[in-house]
Parts: sequence; C-alpha cells; structure tokens
Amino acid sequence: MTTPLIELKHIRKSYGGGDSPQVDVLRGIDLSIHAGEFVAIVGASGSGKSTLMNILGCLDRPTEGEYLFAGENVAHLDTDALAWLRREAFGFVFQGYHLIPSGSAQENVEMPAIYAGISATERHARASALLTRLGLAERTGNRPHQLSGGQQQRVSIARALMNGGHIILADEPTGALDSHSGAEVMTLLDELASQGHVVILITHDRDVAARANRIIEIRDGLIISDSADDSNAAPALAAGALQAVDLRQRLADGAEHNGAWKAELLDAVRAAWRVMWINRFRTALTLLGIIIGVASVVVMLAVGEGSKRQVMAQMGAFGSNILYVSGSSPNPRTPLGIITPQDVAALATLPQVKRIMPVNGAEAGVRFGNIDYMAYVGGNDTNFPTIFNWPVVEGSYFTEADERNAATVAVIGARVRDKLFKGLVNPIGQYILIENVPFQVIGVLQEKGSSSGNKDSDDRIAIPYSAASIRLFGSYNPEYVVIAAADASRVHDAEQAIDQLLKRLHHGKDDYHLTNNAAMIQAEARTQNTLSLMLGSIAAISLLVGGIGVMNIMLMTVRERTREIGIRMATGARQRDILRQFLTEAVMLSVVGGLFGIALALLVGGVLVLAEVAVQFSLVAVLGAFGCALVTGVVFGFMPARKAARLDPVKALTSE
Repeated sequence: MTTPLIELKHIRKSYGGGDSPQVDVLRGIDLSIHAGEFVAIVGASGSGKSTLMNILGCLDRPTEGEYLFAGENVAHLDTDALAWLRREAFGFVFQGYHLIPSGSAQENVEMPAIYAGISATERHARASALLTRLGLAERTGNRPHQLSGGQQQRVSIARALMNGGHIILADEPTGALDSHSGAEVMTLLDELASQGHVVILITHDRDVAARANRIIEIRDGLIISDSADDSNAAPALAAGALQAVDLRQRLADGAEHNGAWKAELLDAVRAAWRVMWINRFRTALTLLGIIIGVASVVVMLAVGEGSKRQVMAQMGAFGSNILYVSGSSPNPRTPLGIITPQDVAALATLPQVKRIMPVNGAEAGVRFGNIDYMAYVGGNDTNFPTIFNWPVVEGSYFTEADERNAATVAVIGARVRDKLFKGLVNPIGQYILIENVPFQVIGVLQEKGSSSGNKDSDDRIAIPYSAASIRLFGSYNPEYVVIAAADASRVHDAEQAIDQLLKRLHHGKDDYHLTNNAAMIQAEARTQNTLSLMLGSIAAISLLVGGIGVMNIMLMTVRERTREIGIRMATGARQRDILRQFLTEAVMLSVVGGLFGIALALLVGGVLVLAEVAVQFSLVAVLGAFGCALVTGVVFGFMPARKAARLDPVKALTSE
C-alpha cells in the first residue's frame, strides 16, 4: 500500500472556549488522499469544508488529531517549514481570487517564485508561459481591476502552478463566476488533474463536484460519505503524478532552503514604492515630518558650526600660538604684580619664544573735530602686524625710527575709522587728540570684528610704545606682554618655560597671570559645540515626531493590507519575508524623507548665506541626520512590521 500524500487522523477544530462558548467546526475527520486523485469535498455553508481546506493547505492547525503530509507529521514543522510547504507543494485557487491589487498579472503570478528564490529571468519566462497557456498573453501587465472575474481566476490558477502546484486546493473556484467562465475554470482543473496534479476541490455545487473522480461529502464537521469507499480500486495515476516518497524527498531537500534574499528585497522595494505612489497624498503628509526633522537638524548644526568657525577664525586671527602675560594679585590684600621691561628682555631669550611685544595701553578718550569717542589705545612695537597677523589696509604702520623718537603717530582700527571719520574718504594724514595729545593718523588696520561677546577688536588704536609711555601713561612698565610661541603645536611647553622663568624672576611670587590663547580658543569652541548640540537636540525632536508619523502610517497600512499579507503567506512567504516587506516600506519612507530633508536644508542654507548668516554644512552632520532618519524608520517601523509578520494566515485572508 503506497503512503498517502495527505492523511488526516481524528482531526478536530474548535474555536472559542474560555470566556466565550466553544464552537466545534470539525469533529473527528479521517481522510487519506493519494497521488493522482481529483477530489471534490462538498457540503453546505457552515459544514466545515473551508476550515478543512485551510488545515489541508497548512494555513491553519487542527485543535486535535494528526495531519501527515507524505508521512511527515505537520505538527512537528515550524512556521518556516509550513511556509515552504505552501510554497512548494500547494497551490491555492480562491473563490475571491485573492490577487494583490497593486501588482500586475505577471507580478501576481511570479510571487511564489520570488519566495522560492528562483532567478528573475527564469520566473519571468515561467510566468509568461503560464499566462500564455491560460490565454492571458495580452494581459500580463494588467492589474486585477482591469481583468474580468474569469481572467482573475485564471491568473490565480497560474500563480498556483508557478512553483509546480503538485496539490491544487481550489475553494469554490467557480462561485464568483458566470457559467461560461466557470466552465473554463473547471476545464483547466480537469486538465491539471489529467497531468498528474492532485486537485482538491471545495464546493457546494454538486454539478461541479461531479467533475471529480472522488466525492467526499461533509456535514456538521463530519465526513458522511466518500465515493472511494464504494470502490476498492486504487486511483489511476497520470504520467506526471508525484508520489509521497518523492514529495517527502523534496521536503527534506528544501529544509535548508532560504530563498533569494536579493530578489525578495528588490520585490519589497518595488512594492513599497508602488504603495507610496498609490497613496501619495498620505505619503506626502507622512514624509513632511521626516523632511522637517532632517532639515531642522542639518540647518541647526550648520548654523552652529558656522557660528563656531566664525568665532574661531576671529579669535584665531590673533594667532593660536599667542600667550599673554600680565601682572596680578595673589590675593586681595597684596598689590598688583608688575611686569618690567627687564622681565620682557629675559623672556625674549627663551628658545620657546619666537617674538615678544610689550603693550602699554588703556581705554582713552579720542577726539576728531567735534566727535568724541572711547577706544583702547595700545603702545606697541613694530612686531604688532606680524605677531597678531593684523595687516594695515590703508597707509602704513609706524617704523623703528618712530619708536625710537616717540613719534606721535597712530594706526587706527576699522571701527575707530568709522566713528571718527565717517564722512571722510581718506583719514590718512588727519590729526586726532588722544587724551588731548595730538597724533597723526598714518594707517588703518584690517577689520577683524568681535572675537568674543561685545568686545570689538577693531575698537583699537596702535601707537609707538615709547610715545604711549612718555606722552600718555607716564610709565615704561607694560600693561601686558604678548608672546608668540616658536612652535604652534607646543604652546603648552612654551607656557611652562615662561612660567618657570617668571617664578624665578619674581622670587617665587605668583603675582603674574599667564593666559594661553589656544586654550581660550578651545574653550570658546567647547561653548559653541555645546550650543550646536543644544540646537541639534531641539531639532531632533521634530525628527522623533516624524518617526511617530511613520509608525502611525505603517500601522494603518498593515490594517489596510491585511488580506495582502494573507495572500503572501498562502503563496509561501515566511514571517521574516513579511517583516522585510513592511520594514522596507518604513525604511523607504525614511530614505525618501531624508533625501528631501537634506535638499530642503541645503536650500534653506543658501537663503541664510544670502542673508549673511554664518552657515557651515558638515558632511558628518548631513550623513548623521540622514542616518538618524533611517534608524527612525527602522525603529518606528519595526513594531508594525512585526505585527504584520505575526498575523494568522487564515484570519488575514478572510479579513475585510
């Protein structure tokens, strides 16, 4: 006796229980189906025949009993193995056709082959051949709504045959068709049975059932008659009939089969794009949150980076290798320390010092004509333009001779020029009064702007050190000393050497203050980084809101496409295939939103640049914002995708 392809032993199926009353749909079914059989299962509505078909097709599991497929207990198979069975052994033909509305006839037919890992070339050829064989060669690109009922049913038959369809499960295949289309479908099923396919036909129409070689009648969840019991003869096998031993070998061979992830991913991307395009208004509203979020993050970080670089450039214009030394009080009860010209001469001998310049200055009243102004007046030597990297843009700087002769000449900053000489084209040669001492303007310094806070570097006048000491301040001791380190990368070493020398010169007293300009720049950079981080964090909130929008739209999508999920599962999709499908859609939303967000950020940045706002786009910031959008799509899309993957195939197929 050959092993049956399908064998049911005492199968029972119940629904409800617990808080709700239990309903017994199948109440002890014993059934065997062999290779080559054309079986019709007939019964009235509610008799349990559709539930029986779902169990036969591994879409549902029995409450009790054993289901042996080719001698293998189906209860021992996991969800992936059951998906493999549906994909490789079964082919479903439903009364409602169950075609995916957004896919063409060709794409609907190819679906099982995608999950089976068949190459694109092979599955295209096979699907085209099947559709041509079924008289749909001219309709391969049509979507379901462009096909008649009979044509849709033929597409579903072609899909059932795509991976071989050794066992065709047809649930009321003619129920929704007119008599002519119904006759065509039954003729196709007759042909399939004659070619060796096992055909299991579920119907309430006895005229349709009469086409089968074996008729099983079911009523109230029990088999009440089976025409096979009236004959002891084994069914005649067609040439192409596949025995149970062969199917069992195929089951063993396919146990490690994982499909072709590239083909599945490509199909997922294509399906995701199609769904987005069909629902483009809703998609646009969802994308808006991602677009605004990404654009906000990129622009905020760009503005923060631009501001930081602007401040850094302004501070760095004075030299990142600059150190300042000034007198200070160790405590409030001691007098202010004094840096003497002798200290300056000693510091100039250190190998770590490249240049040194004493500055004798203070805030002083300046007058030109009837205009009075307060500016910083600093007595410097001729190292000023070099040590501060501060060139003269009009006129010239004073010379060594001017320094020796204590000449009353002045080089003014850009802000002083604007305040005192607003109406004059050329201030060179004009005389100004500094604390009532006349000085001739011989040059104008290049504009540098504000280095920090409200302190404007251009609000300055440079005069010879000797003139400042003799004519203005009455002291040769500098207010502070500017030192340029010999090596910009070793400013800290220079700072230590200066500190040690001053301690020795001042007999161990800590009555001086040593400032590292590089450290000031770094501190300012840290402040700006903190500000940028704060701005970016505020902007990231909108990205989070966009992610919530993605999750909301994906939950809605899962609800709307529940039947599609059931169709995919019936054609062999595993849970991870469904997870990949919907996760891909969520990621696609985030990718498209991220790209548009970056484009919007660049556009806004261009507008800000025209408005003279400091903007500095960073590739890291752009990629980071895009990456965050991508992660947002994965994180917020995972829960809806997992919900879709865990749907029960039968419930999904029967959903409205």
